[in-house]
Amino acid sequence: MATYVLIHAAAVDAWYWGPLAAELRERGHEVVAPDLPCDDESAGLAEYTDTVVKAIGDRTDLVVVAHSLGGFTGPLVCDRLPVDLLVMLQAQVPAPGESPGEWWGNTGYGQAREEADRRRGVPDGTEEEPLSLVLYDTPADLAAEFLAKHQRAQTATPFIKPWPLEAWPSVPTRFLMASGDRFFPPEFMRAMVADRLGFQPDEMPGDHCPMLGHPAELADRLEAYRAAL
Repeated sequence: MATYVLIHAAAVDAWYWGPLAAELRERGHEVVAPDLPCDDESAGLAEYTDTVVKAIGDRTDLVVVAHSLGGFTGPLVCDRLPVDLLVMLQAQVPAPGESPGEWWGNTGYGQAREEADRRRGVPDGTEEEPLSLVLYDTPADLAAEFLAKHQRAQTATPFIKPWPLEAWPSVPTRFLMASGDRFFPPEFMRAMVADRLGFQPDEMPGDHCPMLGHPAELADRLEAYRAAL
């Protein structure tokens, strides 16, 4: 039995991990999915990491799964605890000394997103609705509940300070991307992962939240990674 540690993105709570957590529990595993203090003005990446470490407690056989902005916190947890595997799920990959706020410009996200939007026929300057941009492949009932009940205020605090590690933690790392994501376009993600982690990401179907749209396949992918250790 493993303990899957699920780290959520910015401006949300951990609710969206529910379908994946159910799949993992059915396979006999324990799941830890804490709510990060994203609406706390005093909380930055150090406090996010403390929150996850405290939630883990004395559990072992850890598999950390970090989504989106959670990619800045996941490796910090691995630096604090003995983790068997880190899976970056459609996640931001930090560079040493880079703040989350700097990541967007440093990776060329803005231009890449504009080019991807243009290929989709989105007019320049359009502010796309979340249902179209990040949840178009999510079941409608789950997308509606997510937007209505599980959005949270996100402070700027964690975006300011540099990511503190001097190098990637010494832990087996995999990157799994959702090839249909419109928010983090696939061409951009492939290049960013290759540049920063030195390998090509694996791909699965889904929008920005594949844990909602494809939980069974995601659980299968995670289990395959774990079995290959």
